[in-house]
Amino acid sequence: MNENLAIDVRHLVKRFGDRSAVNDIDIAMPRGEVWGFLGPNGSGKTTTIRMICGLLNISDGAGETLGFDIRRHPEEIKARTGYMTQHFSFWEDLTIRENIEFVGRLYGLSDLRGTVDRTIEQLGMTHRQKQLAGELSGGWKQRLALAAVTMHNPQLLLLDEPTAGVDPQARRDFWDEIHKLSTQGMTVLVSTHYMDEAERCDHIVYLANGRKMAEGTVQQIIDRSGLVTFRGEGTGVRRLASDLKQKAGAAHVAYFGAALHVSSTDRQAISRMIDDEGRTDVTWNEVRPSLEDAFIALMKEAGEDQRLHH
Repeated sequence: MNENLAIDVRHLVKRFGDRSAVNDIDIAMPRGEVWGFLGPNGSGKTTTIRMICGLLNISDGAGETLGFDIRRHPEEIKARTGYMTQHFSFWEDLTIRENIEFVGRLYGLSDLRGTVDRTIEQLGMTHRQKQLAGELSGGWKQRLALAAVTMHNPQLLLLDEPTAGVDPQARRDFWDEIHKLSTQGMTVLVSTHYMDEAERCDHIVYLANGRKMAEGTVQQIIDRSGLVTFRGEGTGVRRLASDLKQKAGAAHVAYFGAALHVSSTDRQAISRMIDDEGRTDVTWNEVRPSLEDAFIALMKEAGEDQRLHH
């Protein structure tokens, strides 16, 4: 057991009946870092998070979270972990204060009233504490949920797609809060679909079809993809997309703003494709591949989900 690791799991497997939802996943996450968990829907992110925090029994494998065995000591792990689910899971017909008090009782907090008062004040909700949770906007519901799952000062915070469906400003505010918690010593693992959020993480783990496909810093994942990306700009660029998608050698073709990104591991193939088009109204430049370019390539590499056929 490594004391420097908040999460240390090896060969994690979760089967539901004869179907493997998660297959042979290793994660060794140092304490105090912010890690991103990425992958398409159904890739196994939520199942893995639930195994890590003791909410779901593992079918095979071994590991520790916060130094406790995930098979033998799930209650100790849960007491020291904050878990924010993908969908708002608090009571919409209770007030903000009632929700936070209820969660405080679940955690068995000694100074319940004082902790609830401080939590509401930190939220900036003292003046609206009697408002029903169901009346809050998406961004405020998210802030309420984050406050509720961190009021017991957990060592580990697990966030399952916490910013789905909230506006960009609320997402930025939420991430500022996550990094503030991290500087106070909390370890944070967050699953997300958003590339800009992934780029805010110290380290990324990418899952597809229940398996770990890649992990590393943003820079490492882009470098390991081996991709070459050319960016095309100009009035005729939109009409080019369908033609280029048909060509051999293009790993993928995607729009970024008003420009077209064409990526491949074969620089000569892209150069030939662009030369063949011979368009004078489009200007091409080689650019650094984005994280999104790398993930689209990883999804293609993962191929069809074989779990569906068993």
